Amino acid sequence: MNGSIEAPWTLQELHRLPDDGNKYELVRGELFVTPPPSVDREEVLARLSAILTPYVARHGLGNVYHPRSVIRFKGSEAEPDLMVRAISPHAHGNAWDELPPPLLVVEVLSPTTRRRDLFSKREYYLDAGAAEYWVLDPERNEVRVARPGQQDVVVTDALIWRAVANAPLAIDVQSVFGAAR
Repeated sequence: MNGSIEAPWTLQELHRLPDDGNKYELVRGELFVTPPPSVDREEVLARLSAILTPYVARHGLGNVYHPRSVIRFKGSEAEPDLMVRAISPHAHGNAWDELPPPLLVVEVLSPTTRRRDLFSKREYYLDAGAAEYWVLDPERNEVRVARPGQQDVVVTDALIWRAVANAPLAIDVQSVFGAAR
């Protein structure tokens, strides 16, 4: 249903899709369907989450969210592989659009998601106000970092996240991918 002749998808249509193990996302009227993730991909996310979670907690940045958490913005809804968002006392239930923009959004590339993660979702996340977007590429053991108004940077060694100006987090990229140094 994503042909150029058909009408764009809506959030109502998205929310009527079955809970069948696939991930369904809507970005600017285009439906993205992703099959269940591989174990390798989830291992990468688990390692990154284990690094981010204590830092986020220690500095009171909010929470590290995993799949099934969404970014809803201007009629679109995407489900990043991982994100860091401040907690809002006003948002309850399914009110994802009432939360502040994410401090960090992370996607892990796969052969089926490469193009959308590098282009469509990159633009969407930055337009939605994400302070930083990381695209992890397990094939190349590198992280592409996108920030609003800046050129993307590709990192293969030390990834520095400056969510807290006086206490940046240094991440060994190769350890996230499970590669020995």
